Amino acid sequence: MRALICGSMAYDTIMVFHDRFKHHILPEQIHILNVSFLVPDMRREFGGCAGNIAYNLKLLGAEPVIMATVGEDFGPYAERLQGLGIDTHHIRVIPKTYTAQAFITTDIDDNQITAFHPGAMNLAHANHVSEAEDIRLAIVSPDGRQGMVEHATQLEEAGIPFIFDPGQGMPLFDGDALMNFVRQADYLTLNDYEARLLQERTGRDLAVLAREVRALVVTLGAQGSEIHADGSVHRIPPARATAVVDPTGCGDAYRAGLIYGILQGWDWPTTGRLAGLLGAIKIASRGGQNHRFDWAELSERFRQAYGYHLP
Repeated sequence: MRALICGSMAYDTIMVFHDRFKHHILPEQIHILNVSFLVPDMRREFGGCAGNIAYNLKLLGAEPVIMATVGEDFGPYAERLQGLGIDTHHIRVIPKTYTAQAFITTDIDDNQITAFHPGAMNLAHANHVSEAEDIRLAIVSPDGRQGMVEHATQLEEAGIPFIFDPGQGMPLFDGDALMNFVRQADYLTLNDYEARLLQERTGRDLAVLAREVRALVVTLGAQGSEIHADGSVHRIPPARATAVVDPTGCGDAYRAGLIYGILQGWDWPTTGRLAGLLGAIKIASRGGQNHRFDWAELSERFRQAYGYHLP
């Protein structure tokens, strides 16, 4: 069950400011902003959409194949992936660049100020889908703009079904470009905000967009998710989290569950419930790749959450 994961690989540097930004940013002085925040707490996490999705898929027992571009500083991340048994053959190192990096400062109200350096991600188009073999399903997740365009086209031409997951990459595209992705893709995944933005940019409502794909999935945070497929809307109830610690990577965990269910040929209610459960498991841990589970634990949590067993 080899799934191609096209998307970003990144380091996330997360810093905590033990105060409120609003105490130090004066609205009337925003035009001459010059502030500095003391951040005594800092951690560095392995992240990026492709890395997070692949991590969760590996926990499920699938075979994720990451296709991404990274910088010369990727060594520690590469060692981690190899230790996890995740295929790295299609992660290309671009000389004289950095791996994509997010620098996130959070205050005690969970407000965030983020600086993102795309680095080698901007050259994602250096990889070609044809370089990966025996792929049953793929996902085009946030990446370099040209890379997203070319990988979607290559997957369509190769006849490989794929999920279009615009995520944070949506602002890169106008309505026409987004509609082209939708028509190329077999599946479409969005959060509720992205769903509203896609409707606004394309001038089409969800019912119309859903007719272009096999399934259109909208995640709704703590309210669960909705899957528009076969002329019906499957409303997926949320799984209860043991703790709400950090939402970073929850959407990626959900997408891994979605990919796994599609590969298994499961029905949409079961696939959506597995995906939601993975998001609930992830939110109880900091970072996108620090949670753990085995199949027995997952199956029991699924039964407790939804009242029936995984297939």
